[in-house]
Amino acid sequence: METLKYTVIKDVEQYKKYCNILEELILNDHKAIKDEIELLTLLIEKWDKEHSTFIDSDPIVILKTLMDEHGLKARDLGEILELSKGTISKILNYHKGLSKDTIRRLSDYFKLSQEAFNRPYRLIHEVNRHFRNASLMNTRKNMIEV
Repeated sequence: METLKYTVIKDVEQYKKYCNILEELILNDHKAIKDEIELLTLLIEKWDKEHSTFIDSDPIVILKTLMDEHGLKARDLGEILELSKGTISKILNYHKGLSKDTIRRLSDYFKLSQEAFNRPYRLIHEVNRHFRNASLMNTRKNMIEV
């Protein structure tokens, strides 16, 4: 009986191994391994769904964790998201929220559902601190306080 190349993920080591393999396959971009990429993606998504530690985390905590796991610096993230160093700094320091386009790019790059990044979280910037939901801060608002 032939052994399977990939099996259901049973532990964190296997999960990390499969993530690394998937990343390599995607970077090599061979059309012939499309089925292998799809299979690994399904296995990893299944593990993520069952073992998600992101449930209670805000998007910035998730982003910082992913950056750490992938060895990314702020400037690397700026290149990936096509944003300036200043904008990345504002995002990572809770001064600016994630735009829809940024959420899509993060989701595509890290192979996560957009829901992981599309959650409300509190901003600390003076201009925006009265907004509870980060989605309200994407542009400067001229609101009259009552």
